[in-house]
Amino acid sequence: MTEVTRRGLINTAALGAALAAAPVAKAAAPSPAPTPAPTGSPLSDRLLLDLGWRFALGHAQDPARDFGFGLEQRTFAKAGTKVAAAAAPEFDDSAWSAVRLPHDWAVDLPFTQTANLDPKLEDDPRAAHGFKPLGREYPATSVGWYRRTFDLPAADAGRRLSLEFDGVFRDALVMVNGYVLHRNESGYAPFRVDFTDVAVIGGKNLITVRVDASLGEGWFYEGAGIYRHVWLMKTNPLHIPQHGVFVRSEVAGDAALVSVSVEVANESDTPRNAELIGSIWHDDYRVTRSNTFSPVTIAPWSTVTIELSMKIDNPTLWSPDDPWLYVLGVNLFSGEVQHDQQTVRFGVRTLRFDAEQGFFLNGEPVKLKGTCNHQDHAGLGVALPDRMHAFRIERLKEMGSNAYRAAHDPPAPELLDACDQLGMLVIDETRRMSSDPQSLDELERMVRRDRNRPSVILWSIGNEEQAQQGTERGAAIARTMRRLVDRLDGTRPITAALDGGWGDGVSKVVDVLGFNYRTDKMEAYHRRVPGQPIIGTETGSTVSTRGAYIHDDAKYVVVAYDREHPWWASTAEEWWTIAATRPYIAGGFIWTGFDYRGEPTPFNKWPSVASYFGVMDSCGFAKDNYHYYRAWWRPEPALHLLPHWTWPGREGQEIEVWAHSNLDRVELFLNGRPLGARDVARNRHVEWRVAYQPGVLEARGWKDGRMVLTERRETAGPAARIVLTPDRQLISADSEDVSVIEAHIVDAKGRPVPDAGHPITFMLTGDAALIGVGNGDPTSLEPDKAASRRAFNGLAMAILQAGGAPGPIRVLATSPGLKPGLAILQAESRGSRFVPGM
Repeated sequence: MTEVTRRGLINTAALGAALAAAPVAKAAAPSPAPTPAPTGSPLSDRLLLDLGWRFALGHAQDPARDFGFGLEQRTFAKAGTKVAAAAAPEFDDSAWSAVRLPHDWAVDLPFTQTANLDPKLEDDPRAAHGFKPLGREYPATSVGWYRRTFDLPAADAGRRLSLEFDGVFRDALVMVNGYVLHRNESGYAPFRVDFTDVAVIGGKNLITVRVDASLGEGWFYEGAGIYRHVWLMKTNPLHIPQHGVFVRSEVAGDAALVSVSVEVANESDTPRNAELIGSIWHDDYRVTRSNTFSPVTIAPWSTVTIELSMKIDNPTLWSPDDPWLYVLGVNLFSGEVQHDQQTVRFGVRTLRFDAEQGFFLNGEPVKLKGTCNHQDHAGLGVALPDRMHAFRIERLKEMGSNAYRAAHDPPAPELLDACDQLGMLVIDETRRMSSDPQSLDELERMVRRDRNRPSVILWSIGNEEQAQQGTERGAAIARTMRRLVDRLDGTRPITAALDGGWGDGVSKVVDVLGFNYRTDKMEAYHRRVPGQPIIGTETGSTVSTRGAYIHDDAKYVVVAYDREHPWWASTAEEWWTIAATRPYIAGGFIWTGFDYRGEPTPFNKWPSVASYFGVMDSCGFAKDNYHYYRAWWRPEPALHLLPHWTWPGREGQEIEVWAHSNLDRVELFLNGRPLGARDVARNRHVEWRVAYQPGVLEARGWKDGRMVLTERRETAGPAARIVLTPDRQLISADSEDVSVIEAHIVDAKGRPVPDAGHPITFMLTGDAALIGVGNGDPTSLEPDKAASRRAFNGLAMAILQAGGAPGPIRVLATSPGLKPGLAILQAESRGSRFVPGM
């Protein structure tokens, strides 16, 4: 398959290009390198369609404001007739906004306070989705229309043509050249639209998509729009269909036996013979090769599955510490003509869950140190550029996390790319736990898409389904879902995340039982059902405001000490102390790694618009609990001291001082005066009560009788300047890559000013765009798409996206009364996935 260069985290782009540019010739014996195929049909092309879109809001109730959609009762009476004005090629969309994908229109909407709220309600129902005006009561902002044109050359005659949508929220009606071709209700499952029959070959084609986000699927911010990539797929009639290659591996001694199932479709009116050649690669050399020994005849308009077997001698096993990936190349021939080529990255690894000893990867016990996460990020909503998925996984790995639960829906493919390439184990979760045809179809699409990924270790079929999780009806639904997953995959166990009913209903169907909170009940369950592996699918849920150490209900502020949590949850120390010391608990997944929009527990009222659960805020700035986990989830010596030491007006008052450390002992000093040492109990923190005096608070950490780390907090002076820190200074000039810029407000001596709230304006020079700003404040009502943002507790963030021209990019941050901050990045030309004219 010829795929436009896809920027990855490992060096497989050159390999993929080599496979595409020099397809393997049909041969009976292995050859040392690919050789050109005989001339014939072009191979498949997968082209990115992220640029060149137009967008406008429609209306969920008024057809006149919805471009005439539904104006007449006979909307769907005649195929190809005008369903809406916006679906017609002659429609003038010049007044529409020019947008690029991924796109989330909800993040651009203003925060909207609920009108006429019943004073008897403790929680505002609009809080769950972050107070954005989406839903039945907001018809003017809950429907969006997208249009894009593209040309198909005459050479595409006879090819099969389709559009692949990675994710649209929600209820997407897809039209091509005025024909309604597909409706997809799911906001998360990928879908494909074949438009071969209505395509204009040798001319211009029009895609129109109406997206209706009036109804949600979750109780958290879900965004709105085409928030993942869209691809144009061109194939020969004889081809390998989407997700039609399935790779399994089995480690046997010093080799790995690789089994490959390849679906081959014949979308033509005549029978066709098909032969396959498969090769496994790593970097720039071939590992092994296999081919079919006799042609397989495929009837017209049918699909067959062909099996290949290969062996890798002395394989390198995939793991979070060494995420080694192989690449399978499959070449499809009919006679001497090559018709298709697909490449699939996969890893060789073994996994099992043991009811007594927990999780094993490659035969070694691994405690799962996980986080749950929704998919939005500050400044962006749910429309994340690919690099942002990797940025988030990198931040979690820096904390020591080795596992990720996609809550509560199939994640973006690029998120899983990052997990495969960086080494992060994944629970892949479907959105709806039901056995109706649509829910099963969504589950099937997820499993087919993700079953080759070494990072995925569990399929989750549901989350907190209170109405059915402990019932026989729930068990029946779970059995139907399980049968489907086992048929499609069969190499991974199945779980469900329950918050009650353990031992009944769904519990009896899944392989690994998930406990959402109630970690203290896991021991009793293990005694009662000793043969079932268990895991903490949601744990912790400590709530905190980054950088805050005084609780203030009036200002919607929660302290950052590991102390406050909802009634159903626990502190980090409480759950991890239980899980870490019991081998039969396979591990747990913190709720959550990052703060997210909506569900603003514990307040659930205006102006709280985002959650407080994360060990990082919505920008990725670490809260103090991040350092608790880092101390106990990583092997290196760690010492973190909290709080800050700038408390004007509190001289002489006691301040609660904590240290998170995995050392033997921590000793505390104030202005050089010793305040006592504390022995560190495993998986615990140490603390003191200290009368505040300005100056230097210092912690010294000891290991085996030797001081190995120190940590200082100094009283800051007035804010004096801004310091900018990009996560990467070298980025790709590919019109996609991003850099996350941290803005720190410091005093004249460079000390952080912990309560600084100055407005910061970001200015760029060079070929780049500012695509989002944030500060991690869960009560901030400032726009995400802006050139400025007020700092929150000393910090703010800006996200810039590179253009297509290489060269320097200068980021200048200014604020009245402060010395500006400057960061200089370099964009290098590394190719682009965008095709001119597409």
